[in-house]
Amino acid sequence: MFTGLIKDIGTIKSVKKNAEGAEFIIQAPKLSKEIAIDDSVSTNGVCLTATQITGDTFKVQAVHVTLEKTTTGDLKSGDKVNLELAVRPMDRMGGHFVQGHVNGIGKITKINSRGKNFEITLTAPKDLSRYMISEGSIALHGISLTISKLTSSDFSVSIIPHTWENTVLHTKKVGDTVNIEVDMMAKYLENFMKFMKPGTESDAKSDFSLEKWVKEQ
Repeated sequence: MFTGLIKDIGTIKSVKKNAEGAEFIIQAPKLSKEIAIDDSVSTNGVCLTATQITGDTFKVQAVHVTLEKTTTGDLKSGDKVNLELAVRPMDRMGGHFVQGHVNGIGKITKINSRGKNFEITLTAPKDLSRYMISEGSIALHGISLTISKLTSSDFSVSIIPHTWENTVLHTKKVGDTVNIEVDMMAKYLENFMKFMKPGTESDAKSDFSLEKWVKEQ
């Protein structure tokens, strides 16, 4: 479990394809002293496990499904990645609960500057829209952000200068893709409501829209 508050920008030092997927060696200037073998590390929002520590670098293994479902498969030597270690019980919850389980890939369609702030507009897979609400939480490349605008075709987030400068967002341009993780609470609520519907067992298993249910109440 993570908070979506990025603690370091890592650099991909090497990518090695293997039978299981791919191994990545990542340089982490700030976090390297804190990472231990078996630690979970959010890497651009993807929960990966550190399997080896050498100096200021660590190694992780990404399986095939991770490479296919996230932007991890596009990473190459020299690329920058957002890094965060798993939250501890005594840590402040400054962002929101982020699992590191990516739900889909979004594409940046606009980047507008608002003074020193930036507004990024993205498209997302249509099946994720039902988990999004205006002013709701969303994680992009592992960053805890708030949806500032939401339409039927896209959504926008506002980025403060600190987040812009201390994450990989400042390297992104229109057309680039990012990992999306929607708010886990929305997914759990939707699943819970499936089993609260009256009717037969087959009714409970039918498709249920959280957004539709909210509008009907």
